[in-house]
Amino acid sequence: MKNQTLLRFLFLFFATAGVLIAQEVEAPKEMGETTVLFQEQAILPIKLSFSNKEMKKETNDSTYLLSKLIYKNGEQWDSLDVKIRARGNYRRAHCYFPPLKVKIKKAVAKETIFKGNKELKLVMPCVQSSSTQDNVVKEYMAYKIYEVISPYHYKTRMADIEYIEFRGKKNKVHNIKGFLIEDIDKVAKRENCKKMKRTVHPLEQDDVSATQNDFFQYMIGNTDYSTAYQHNQKLLFTADYRTVPLPFDFDMSGLVDASYAVVSQVQGEVLDIESVTDRLYRGFERDEAVFQAVRKHYLDNKDRVFEVIDGLKPQFDNEKEFEIARNFIDDFYKVLVDDKQFNNEIVRKGRTK
Repeated sequence: MKNQTLLRFLFLFFATAGVLIAQEVEAPKEMGETTVLFQEQAILPIKLSFSNKEMKKETNDSTYLLSKLIYKNGEQWDSLDVKIRARGNYRRAHCYFPPLKVKIKKAVAKETIFKGNKELKLVMPCVQSSSTQDNVVKEYMAYKIYEVISPYHYKTRMADIEYIEFRGKKNKVHNIKGFLIEDIDKVAKRENCKKMKRTVHPLEQDDVSATQNDFFQYMIGNTDYSTAYQHNQKLLFTADYRTVPLPFDFDMSGLVDASYAVVSQVQGEVLDIESVTDRLYRGFERDEAVFQAVRKHYLDNKDRVFEVIDGLKPQFDNEKEFEIARNFIDDFYKVLVDDKQFNNEIVRKGRTK
């Protein structure tokens, strides 16, 4: 009798564990609302004016430049008073156009499409070259792919930017592509989470969410991240007491393959790859059931991932760049469907420290 009771208990335990893993891998519906700005996905035409030289030299985490954000609202142009600063250490130092942090006062955003967005990030091309415009689309693609994979993601929106650069007596007009990224506060509120400032080792994070993130970084060929040190990652604490990663900044990935991209050496660690287009799995060892559940989740969502990719084809200036990006993601799925490659390239590469 005791043996039968024990067997029933073990059966229920493992059955329940399997169901829980399956449930965790499923991307739940968003708990809160997405702001109007990101509910709409049509490309947003905007205009900005500032001195690029002053932006890179004079702004920091607490110092902003005053500017005016002009945006197209239907058939007419409207404007907002904003504060802007440069962000991103590497791009700020090496790129002609630094990515921007945009601050908008609540009273100013009220009654506009920017309502509810007090802070935004604006990503722009690195240099003044038509070839780098497609890099912006590829980085935007990465954000949109992760939106399919995980409920814990940033909302984004493409923008056509007319940037008037103040250059003394003669201004210069740049017409460039870019995209807006919502603030982490909006992600946390939507998913009923709290932001975490302290570091949490990846092995102490939610198994499934952490592994989803590691698969994604491998998918896009990105090693320029660290969940342990919150490098290009933020952490959220969920209502059911789980710690989950929130990745961002994918310009150093093999998917984007920017001209300035180098193999990352986070915390001085030298990696055994020569190019950002060489994939290297940087996730940690996990239970085999977690690896297989996340693998299945990616395969189940393959069609949705390629819907995102194919939907962005019209945004590319160079069709060859689109095909390269598409094939790069397709190569990831070839690894997933092949048991031998999956074990050799992902499972056996799991880190222990």
